[in-house]
Amino acid sequence: MSKIEIKNLTFGYDQQEQPLFDHANLNLESTWKLGLIGRNGRGKTTLLKLLQGQLPYTGEINQQLAFVYFPQTVPDPSATTYDVIDALSPNELWQVQREMNLLKLSDDILWRPFQELSGGEQTKVLLALLFSDEDHYPLLDEPTNHLDMTGRQQVAEYLQAKQQGFIVVSHDRHFIDQTTDHILAIEKNQLELQQGNYASYQQQKNRQDNYEQQQNTKLKKDISRLQTTAREKATWSFSREKDKYGDPRIKGSGAIGDTGRIGARAARVMQKAKNLNRRMENEISSKQDLLKNIETVDPLGINFQPTFHKQLITAKNFQLSYQDQPLFAPLTWQLNQDECLALVGANGTGKTSLIKALLGQFTGETVGELELPRNSQISYLRQNYEDNHGSLTDFAEENQLDLELFLNNLHKLGMPREVFRSKIESMSMGQRKKVELAKSLATPAELYLWDEPLNYLDLYNQDQLVTLLKEQRPTMILIEHDQDFIQAVAQQTVTLHAEKQ
Repeated sequence: MSKIEIKNLTFGYDQQEQPLFDHANLNLESTWKLGLIGRNGRGKTTLLKLLQGQLPYTGEINQQLAFVYFPQTVPDPSATTYDVIDALSPNELWQVQREMNLLKLSDDILWRPFQELSGGEQTKVLLALLFSDEDHYPLLDEPTNHLDMTGRQQVAEYLQAKQQGFIVVSHDRHFIDQTTDHILAIEKNQLELQQGNYASYQQQKNRQDNYEQQQNTKLKKDISRLQTTAREKATWSFSREKDKYGDPRIKGSGAIGDTGRIGARAARVMQKAKNLNRRMENEISSKQDLLKNIETVDPLGINFQPTFHKQLITAKNFQLSYQDQPLFAPLTWQLNQDECLALVGANGTGKTSLIKALLGQFTGETVGELELPRNSQISYLRQNYEDNHGSLTDFAEENQLDLELFLNNLHKLGMPREVFRSKIESMSMGQRKKVELAKSLATPAELYLWDEPLNYLDLYNQDQLVTLLKEQRPTMILIEHDQDFIQAVAQQTVTLHAEKQ
């Protein structure tokens, strides 16, 4: 068993006002199955890079481990999967095949070009490569991206069965629940390490947040009471001073009664008022850490333009094919105004191809009917958005976006203001995903086509989308592998089944 000891770790990027880590201290065991969680931009991937010695920092990171990182960079995606494995793996092919079999992968994919594998198949191949190397400690960064529901469950069971420890970053709460026995949360102002899975961490955090909210409410009431009392005593003291010397604003007024006694009492009351103010300041100071780790999110906006059409899309015995090979069995369904329809099915059954057909971009053969109103305004959120580039302002102008809505949504999604000055191509993958999402939300549309919107989004962003879609009810076709999200926002589901040969 090895340890990872972090002492007084401090690190921040040049463009950031505050460091991501400020004199952080941690002790981790290499036998743990550690889930690394936190909002986008908090430093999860950065911490993995720091462990690998890829970034400069102050402080100490002491460990005797050799790390291996997922996802690996594939040097030539056009090569066969066999050649990719041969180029990346230090082990024998049979060792990789052993892990592939555990991940339910057929050996047939070895002779297919790696780039032609589905996203889920590529993920499983890279995981098989990773875990075939038992001499290195795995660092898994978002392994659930592009995995369908079956694939996520297969990978979760695969990691459950592993005897070795690892660190995994994921925003899929069920996946983290299934695969981890410790949680490291990068919160707003601290690192929180707990034994257990995500559910136990969330339960403890909810208790802490509720306690801090209650204490904050009590503090506000106490401060309000002290402020009222201080004002009353200061007002009384001032009025007594007027009785002692007379009001200089009124000609002929003068002192009444025992001015010494009045002055002494007024001074005592004024001192009490000052003491109350000092006590109030002390209470505020003593409670200044309250709410420091409570996450808050603002509601998102959407440029939805409802149409007069009650029925937007009709599919009758519709089917897509490539070279006479059907992607899925014939489908019949319809999408009405204000409905969200979820397309579900295993990777490779043609869900994205169906969206391409709706956009008029499918290059294969079609059978049956697929109808939607002419000149419909459509907003498309893509899986791949590497072609987004330039400044945010130029990007918004180029895509004819409502600039204020676009930038406001980016900020509400958690993108720091200082990143607004960066070029899109230099942003992290999570930030680039938010640009694509904010673009879709700011595009005036009657119909939204969203292809895996949750990839790279943290749990708070996911909850924002649930709230938005439930409240605004934009007409939408959605591809997603998160069952909870589908159940929360979709009024109907259409399952694509591979056509039997």
